[in-house]
Amino acid sequence: MSLSISSALISVFYKDGLEPLVRLLHQQHVKLYSTGGTQAFIEQLGIPVTAVEDLTGYPSIFGGRVKTLHPAVMGGILYRRDVAEDLAQAEHHQIPPIDLVVVDLYPFEETVASGASDEDVIEKIDIGGISLIRAAAKNYNDVLIVSSRSQYADVVALLTQKNGTTDLSDRRLYAGKAFAVTSHYDTAIQSYFSSPTPQGGAPTPDVFSKAPFGGWGLPASHLRYGENPHQQATFYGDLDAMFDKLHGKELSYNNLVDVDACVNLIDEFAITDDKAFAIIKHTNACGIATAPTAKGAYLNALACDPVSAFGGVVITNAPVDLETAEELNKLFMEILIAPDYAPEALSLLKSKKNRILLKRNAVAQPTVMFKTILNGVLEQDKDNQIETAGQFKVVTQKTPTDSETRGLEFALKVCKHTKSNTIILAKEGQLLASGVGQTSRVDALRQAIDKAHSFGFDLNGAVMASDAFFPFPDCVEIAGLAGITAVVQPGGSIRDQDSINYCDQHNLAMVTTGIRHFKH
Repeated sequence: MSLSISSALISVFYKDGLEPLVRLLHQQHVKLYSTGGTQAFIEQLGIPVTAVEDLTGYPSIFGGRVKTLHPAVMGGILYRRDVAEDLAQAEHHQIPPIDLVVVDLYPFEETVASGASDEDVIEKIDIGGISLIRAAAKNYNDVLIVSSRSQYADVVALLTQKNGTTDLSDRRLYAGKAFAVTSHYDTAIQSYFSSPTPQGGAPTPDVFSKAPFGGWGLPASHLRYGENPHQQATFYGDLDAMFDKLHGKELSYNNLVDVDACVNLIDEFAITDDKAFAIIKHTNACGIATAPTAKGAYLNALACDPVSAFGGVVITNAPVDLETAEELNKLFMEILIAPDYAPEALSLLKSKKNRILLKRNAVAQPTVMFKTILNGVLEQDKDNQIETAGQFKVVTQKTPTDSETRGLEFALKVCKHTKSNTIILAKEGQLLASGVGQTSRVDALRQAIDKAHSFGFDLNGAVMASDAFFPFPDCVEIAGLAGITAVVQPGGSIRDQDSINYCDQHNLAMVTTGIRHFKH
C-alpha cells in the first residue's frame, strides 16, 4: 500500500546529515513539527516548522524530560488510518496525522564511555524518543520511522525516487531497523544497571559479557543462506560501524566468517616499519607476509600459495596504493579489506563487478567468544595473548639468531590463528607453508613440508612453530632433516627433554613459551 507523506515530526540529538532530508521534505510540501534544538536548526535553514508545544498546548517540562509524550503527538502517530473509530476520534480531538517520524536517541553509550557521572548517564536515558520510535514502528502500516542518522541518505534517495510516497514494504523494513535500535539501546541500559559499580563511580558495563546471549539488541541482517544453501542464517552486529563497503555484492555467511579470521590475524601485525598482507581461505592463512612496502608484502603473501589464493579473502594493515592495486587486480579474490585506498587504486579495483571492497574502521572488538554446543552455550575470553622474543625461554644449547627469532615471532602469530593441530613454517616475515587441522602433529608437519617444497621454497634456515607441545621427538627429527633450524613451542610435555636432546645433538635452536594456542 503506497502512502504519501504530508506531515513529519523531526526531533534528533545529532543534526549532521539532516539538512538534505529537511530540504527535501520542504520541497515536497510536508508540514514539519519539531522540538528544541532541532526546531532551531530547521528555522536556521529558513524552512517553516511548527513547535510541538504549539501542537500539544503544553511547554517542555521537568527539564525537558516531558515534551512529546502527549496524545496530540502519540495519537497522531498511532491512530489507524483505516479504522473508522480511530478516524472519528482523531477528528473529534483535533489530532492531525503524523506520517513520518525522524528521531534518534540520546547518546547513552557515548556518555557511559566518557566516564560521566551516574547522574549524567541517567539523564541520557531517552524516554520520549524511544516511545516515538516504538509508536511509529508499531504503526508502520501508516507511518515511516527513521530511527538513526545513518538512514538519512537512504531515506532521501527513497523519497526522491518515489516522490514523497512509501510502500508498505519500505515502512516495514524501517520498522524492523527501528526495533533493532530500541533493542540495542535497552540492552545497553540493562547492561549498565547490572554491571558492578566501582568505588565512587558509575557502573562499567561490558555489553558483550553482561547481556543475555542473543539479547544484545544488535542489528540483524538476514543472509541469503548459511554455511550451505540449505541452512538459514542471520548476522547480529553493526557491519556499517566496522567497515565502509565501497564496492561489490552483499557479504555471505562464509564471507563473514573469513572476514572475521582476517581481522583477527592482521591485528597481530601493528603497522610499524613493515606492512602486512594476508590471504585467507576457509579461515586459515594460505599466505601472509610482511615487507617494507605494501606491494612487496602482497607479492610475498601470494607466493606462499598462489593456487589457494584464488577466490580468497585478502586483508592488509596498510593503505592500498596504485602500484599495489595493479598487482591485486590480477587475482580473483572475493574480498579485499584495507584501512584506506588511494583514489586511483580504488577506481582500478572497482573494475571487477562482484569484488567486495571494504574500508576498515577503528572499532573495538568484543573480548569474549560464544559457541553453541550440545544444549547450551560455551563462553570464553578471546585469545588475546601472543608471545614475543622477550618471553621466549631458550631450552637448547643453541640460541636462535636474530633472524631466526624474528621468524619465530612471525610464525607464532600465524600459528595462533590456524586450525589445530597445526605447524607453521616461516622465514622472518613470510609464511612458507602450514599444516592445518590435522589429527596428528606429525601429519601437520609433513603436510607443511610437502606444500613448501611444491611451491619451490628452500626450508634450509626456516623456522617452525607448533600450537602445542611435542609429546615425542618425532616432529623435531623430521624438521631437522628438512633443514629447519629453530623451533618455538609451548613446552610442558613430560618428554620435553627428548625433543631438546635431539635439537642439541643436531644444532637446532628451540624456545618454549609456556602458552598454548589451540584453535578448534
